[in-house]
Formats: sequence, C-alpha cells, structure tokens
Amino acid sequence: MPAITFGGMNSGLPPDLVERLVEAERLPVKKMEEQKGKSADRLKLVTDLETKIGAIRGSLGELASARGFSDIKVLSGDPNVVQGTVDPALSQPGSWNVEVLKLAEKAAAITNGFPDKDKTEIGVGYFKFKTADGDKEVYINGANSTLEGAAQAINAAKVGVRASVVNDRKEKDSPFKLVLAADGVGADNTVEYPTLYFLDGDQDIYFDKEREASNGVVKVDGFEFEIADNTLRDMIPGVTLELKQAAPGRGINVTVKEDLEVVGGKIKSFVDAMNAVLGFIQQQNKLDKGTDTSRTLGGDGLIRSVEQRLRQLIQSPQYGVKGDIRTLSQLGVQFNRSGTLDYDEKKFNAVLAQRPDQVHAFFAGDGLDTGFVPSIRREIGTMLNSVFGPIGNRKRGLQQKIDQIDQRIETKERQLVRREEQLRNKFAKLEETLGRIKGQGQAMAAIQSGIAGGGGGGG
Repeated sequence: MPAITFGGMNSGLPPDLVERLVEAERLPVKKMEEQKGKSADRLKLVTDLETKIGAIRGSLGELASARGFSDIKVLSGDPNVVQGTVDPALSQPGSWNVEVLKLAEKAAAITNGFPDKDKTEIGVGYFKFKTADGDKEVYINGANSTLEGAAQAINAAKVGVRASVVNDRKEKDSPFKLVLAADGVGADNTVEYPTLYFLDGDQDIYFDKEREASNGVVKVDGFEFEIADNTLRDMIPGVTLELKQAAPGRGINVTVKEDLEVVGGKIKSFVDAMNAVLGFIQQQNKLDKGTDTSRTLGGDGLIRSVEQRLRQLIQSPQYGVKGDIRTLSQLGVQFNRSGTLDYDEKKFNAVLAQRPDQVHAFFAGDGLDTGFVPSIRREIGTMLNSVFGPIGNRKRGLQQKIDQIDQRIETKERQLVRREEQLRNKFAKLEETLGRIKGQGQAMAAIQSGIAGGGGGGG
C-alpha cells in the first residue's frame, strides 16, 4: 500500500491562505474608503469655496466706511524742501504755498581739534551744561578721557545733549573734534555751553564755536510764522509738514487731493475676490473625458446657486441710494464672456473724480438696508450662515456622510478581525486533524512494511 503524503503543510494549502481570504472579504471596506475619499474631496472643495466667498466680504470693509472713497494724499512741489503726511478724517482738498525761510536749529557747540579720537587724553574733569531743566554735569575719569570716551559718556548720561566725534579734514594735524547738540530744536530747547573743567590732559580742550538754539520761520500763503521745530502741524487742516531745508524766495506748492490709486485698488481687490469665486465655479464646471464628477462640484446645485446669487447682485440695480449711479456697470465693473468680471479702472476713476459722493452713496447706501455693500454683505452672510446657509448645510451633509462611512468601516474591520480569528482557528484544527491522519497513515505503512518483510523471510 503506498504511503500517504501531503505537500508543504499537512493540508497542502498555501501558508497565507487566511490572509488571502481576509483580504478578499475586505473589498467592501476598500469601496467604502473610496466613497469616503470622494466625499472628503468634495468637502475640501466646499470649504475652499467658503473661504473664497469669505474673502469677498473681507474686501468690502473699507468700501463702506464713511471715507471709503475719500482717501487723501499730500503732494509736495519739492519733497527735498517740504514733505507731508495727511489725516484723511481731518483734511480738506486744496492747495497751499509754503516757503521755508529758516529751519529751527539746535543749540550746538564744537571743540578744538585733536590728532586722534581715541588716544590723546583730554584729562580728568567734567562737562557742564545749562539746560531748560537746570544744570547738567557729566564727569570724565581716566578710563574715558579721550574724545570718543567723552562722547560715549555724554550720550549714556542722557542729559538732553547728544555727542559725536567728527573728522574735520580742513585741519590736517588736528582733524578730530567733539560736537555737542541739544536733543531738540527751537528756542524752547536752549542749551548753554560754559567753560570746560579738565586737568592733567595731553592737550587742552575747549569750545571753539557755539550756536544758539533758534526757532524756524515759514510762510504759508504769504503769511509769515515763527515755529518751534521743523514739523508744521495744523497750519493746513489735517496735514503735518516736515521741513527738510530752508529755501528763501522759493514757494513750494503743497496739494491735498484724493488718492484715486488707493480707491481704485479697493475696487480691484473686491473684483479680484469676486473673480476668485467665479473662476472657481467655472473650473468646477469644466468637464472632459478624465473628469471624475463624483470628486468635483461640477454641475452641483450648490455652485449653481452661488453663481446665480452673485450674478444677480452684480447686475441688479441698487434702489434707494442718492444720485444717479445704480449699477456696477456704470462704474466699469461688468461680466465678460468667460463668466468673470472685468474692471475698467479708467472709467471708474473718471466717474469717481466727477461724482465722488454718488459713488460712495452707491456702495455705502444707508449702511443697513440700501447700498451695494450692505446688499452683498447680507447675501454672503446668508450663504455662509453656519446654521441654515447652503454652504454650511452642504458641509454638514458631507461630514455626516464621512462620519457614517467611518463608522461602517470601523464595524467591518471589527468583523474582519473576528473572521480572521475564526479562520485561523478552523485551519489550525484542520492542520491538527490532518496531522493525526498523516501520522496514522505513516504507522499503517510501517506495519504493512513489517508484514511484507516477515513473509519474505519465512519462504
């Protein structure tokens, strides 16, 4: 009788059979994961759309402000002589003639020259200054008795006087000098520099020249004024002028006017934000052979609704606002053939220059019920409302679907763990049973072999 044989394992089955069976039963899980991936892709797109719509609302802030279309700038006929900044809330458009006859000056003094700034010692002693706040003294000892050391000591003392060392190349043998100047300009910041007190220096130090503090003099539209410093405030409403240098006999024209570039930039920012949404919608609706509409929003009712609402806002007239401007197209903003917006900046600037109050009225309205900005804010607020808005509803629906798939996947995975355990137990028992059968077969073969051998010996 031939021996009973088994290939590989006792059963002759592949060693990874359980893994193969479990993997086959995991196919529904893979399908669920694919469904989850599609929903996650769509959720990401809806969130992206929500962000882009929110950016439209962010671009509206300055347009509806009281001075949203009254951005002001100040222009100087010669910025090297006069420069200015403006407070839009206080300024008024206009033109002024400014003549800088004399700049306000600091009280200053300069010492005699030294051959170097950091070797020759000025001795031990002190600097004494008479300031508006009283006498100030700065002591110099042996550790800082050079020009450079004295300058550092005076600056560290913070007595209302600043010190520096200059190189006056007109004096070749002794070019280095200590310059002292008051922190502030004008007669209110006067400083007197009396005789210095120093002993045992390599060279005497003294003030070679002094300059008293003085006020500036300026003419505005022919009227002369004395000023305490070189900043001219409130002479022109809402404007602060920085006087850079004196220019007697030269009248500098200073103009305060609306900054059309800034206002136009606000409109462009709004149009760009709108186009980001409209372009997103056009891209989602673009279909080709490779498009998987289950992962996009192409043809989705949500984006159709958003596009319809935005188009209606752009094209519909605004009623109840002051003036003749009713639509964005009157301001150079209108739809093109691609479904996005074009912005004619020249047209907008021309209308703004001629009718700024009406442009502002069109956008701002009464701030609540009328005006383009309140209208679009209401519509966007509805679209983005987290409780009942279409964006919020779609996000919740997709997230719930993802959560449900996650729960089904989790349940299926637990079932597969139990199934794998059951299969391993069954195959283990099968192997055990087949092992016993194999052992019994081998024993029978041995007995048969013994019987056959015994019979041959008897013959």
